[in-house]
Amino acid sequence: MDIKELTKAEEQIMQVIWKIDKGFVKDVIEELPEPKPAYNTVSTIIRILETKGFLSHKSYGKTHEYYPIISEEAYKSFASEKLLSNYFNNSVESLFSFFVKKQKIDIKEADEILKLIEKLKEK
Repeated sequence: MDIKELTKAEEQIMQVIWKIDKGFVKDVIEELPEPKPAYNTVSTIIRILETKGFLSHKSYGKTHEYYPIISEEAYKSFASEKLLSNYFNNSVESLFSFFVKKQKIDIKEADEILKLIEKLKEK
């Protein structure tokens, strides 16, 4: 499966669709924060997402109900691998160090990460 990178707007729409599982354009708009984008804007982004292979739809007359065909988990995996390779030379240690230095990870979270690493070592 060839996953493409999403723009910020496309990612925002996908986050909504992953959350609601399936829906019409109006359902997506309801979930978006204020100020709400125009119906045509959301509709256009959804059609682009369909072209990129992220969504498909069921037709009900002239209306379409959209649903994801790439899971949130698959995109997270793609995005995190891209982040690691582009900015951290494929080093999880460098990534972890970056977040610690930026104070994005506190001691409790660091401890939880170390526990996860220990569990992985046991396998």
